[in-house]
Amino acid sequence: MTFRGPDDFARPCVPSVTSSGHRVALLTADGVRVEAAYEPRAGSRIPPPGTPAVVLAHGFTGALDRPGLRRAARVFAQRAAVITFSFRGHGGSGGRSSVGDREVLDLAAAVRWARSLGHERVATVGFSMGGSVALRHAALYGRERAAGGGEHGGRTDAHSDTVVAVSAPARWYYRGTAPMRRLHWAISRPAGRLIARYGLGTRVQAEDWDPVPLSPVDAVPMIAPRPLLIVHGDRDAYFPLDHPYALAGAGDPRSTELWIERGFGHAENAARGELLERIAHWVCTRD
Repeated sequence: MTFRGPDDFARPCVPSVTSSGHRVALLTADGVRVEAAYEPRAGSRIPPPGTPAVVLAHGFTGALDRPGLRRAARVFAQRAAVITFSFRGHGGSGGRSSVGDREVLDLAAAVRWARSLGHERVATVGFSMGGSVALRHAALYGRERAAGGGEHGGRTDAHSDTVVAVSAPARWYYRGTAPMRRLHWAISRPAGRLIARYGLGTRVQAEDWDPVPLSPVDAVPMIAPRPLLIVHGDRDAYFPLDHPYALAGAGDPRSTELWIERGFGHAENAARGELLERIAHWVCTRD
């Protein structure tokens, strides 16, 4: 496998990948600049043959430098190269959050970057909103498009080989829990968007979805035969257990697994090292 530098969709912040990785600004298909970071597998400088890359997608109000995502990155870096990034409207990225719609383009840019760096196997691991994005991304960027070459073919293809959704919703507009009612208020009201911007560092678009994007549960059947892991906690305050059961039930049983974790709350901030290590092992042992 030949090591290659960032493709023309990425602008490097340092001249080359080092043992400590580097940061770039990725340009998405719709022209939004997204901050991203690359961390080689622990102990390596460039991708050795067969080393997978894991792209981590944070939840709403998260970002590249938030402690929960950094903790997850450290765990995954023991087994694979890791790419982290901030979704549009979050952290140092441009644009405004569409709360799971256009974010698919952000994840696609990160996956393309991973392949441009020489990684032939790329897994996506998303948390909460990032989990819904990982599911929809996998449905929209399939392997069959990579095999066809052209715009989506070759080393810069944006498809994922393995998918993990942690604490992800199954459907849109869910308001069945108090945290989700607060979130919907924050993204749908001008006062809420101001609080999100100045209190949580998250810039949210004012426009409603038009059209409504493919729902996570409708995206799941389109992922097979790629391996899919659904992880959810029995203490998740945002999405009750009917969400992961619906997602898993929509998947191909030959390639879909469901883990219901006792005592686990919600997304990357609640994920302990032991759970992250098991997910990393699962990802890196898939064919």
